[in-house]
Order: sequence, then C-alpha cells, then structure tokens
Amino acid sequence: MAETWAAFLVSFGVIFVAELGDKSQLMAMTFATRYKVWQVVVGITAATTVVHLASVGIGAGLGEALPTGWINIVAAVAFFGFAAWTLRGDSLTEDEQQKARRATGSAVIAVGAAFFLAELGDKTMLATVTLATQYDWVGVWIGSTIGMVAADMLAIVVGRILGQRLPERVVRYGAATLFALFGVALLVEGIVEVV
Repeated sequence: MAETWAAFLVSFGVIFVAELGDKSQLMAMTFATRYKVWQVVVGITAATTVVHLASVGIGAGLGEALPTGWINIVAAVAFFGFAAWTLRGDSLTEDEQQKARRATGSAVIAVGAAFFLAELGDKTMLATVTLATQYDWVGVWIGSTIGMVAADMLAIVVGRILGQRLPERVVRYGAATLFALFGVALLVEGIVEVV
C-alpha cells in the first residue's frame, strides 16, 4: 500500500506540473466558455482515465522488461525532454480553436473525444508512461489522472474567475525547472545502479 501511495503522490505532482501551461488547459478554458463546467470536467476525466490507463500499461510492461538502472537513465533523458518541451510552450492552433468552438452533440462526448485525441503522444501521456516504469501502476494511474484533471480544473476556475490565464512565463519556467530536477534525480539514481 505504501508503494501505491508513493506512486500516487509522485504522479499527481509530476502530471499536475506537466499540465500547467499545456494546450489541454487552453482547451479546457475554451470548452468552459461554451459548455457547463461539470460537462467539461466529466469529459476531461473520462478521456484522461482511458489515456492514462493505456499509458501505465505501456510503462509497466517496459518496467518489467528492462533493467532498472537503464530505465532510470532513459527516464531522466525523457524528463529533460519534458523540461525543454515545457520551455517551448504550447498553444492551440487556429484549427484546434475552431474544433473546440464547433463541437456539437453531447458536450461530455465532444470534450472527451477532443481531450482523448489531444493527449495521445502529449507530454503528460509520455510522463505517465515514464512514471509507470518506476512506480506502482495503480498509484501512477490514479495520481496522474487526478493530477491532470486538477490542473485543468484550475485553468477553468482561473479562466472563468479572473478572465485571464496564469502568467505563462512563470508557469513555464517553474514547470521546466521541476522536470529538470526530476531528470537529475533519475539520472543520478540510474548511474548509481548501472555502475
């Protein structure tokens, strides 16, 4: 049980930070201007639950197949990549903005489908895969899902109450720094195990 809680806490923190400033937050804010907040949250939660379940499946399989030291080194490189990706920033393309505005049918299905597709191959999905190679998959799945939903809810609330986004530059640098720190910790741990 302690391993599951540790996996939950680490995954929640990593994915919450990864989601800050991500295009998914921008999508959540956009959908929240068109649909009821509860519909957006349910759609995000459903999509995230499915994507992150697949992610932990992939990560747990890799974790069983590869030596731990090398996994840590690869994971460190991945986290350095996430830091660089976060520094680059994310924004919605004009096409993605149009899709968010034109979504028809059930709001929950529209939001869920959009988030599902947006998250495939996104840094939060890749971070979840990486975490599942290191930690208990159940804790990673629950923590990463709740972390992402919490970050998107924060964006909705901040966007609706303040009518503006979080200071993008501060969020981007803070998130990138945390990713880099996770990367350094994993790299040191991996090198110690390999050597």
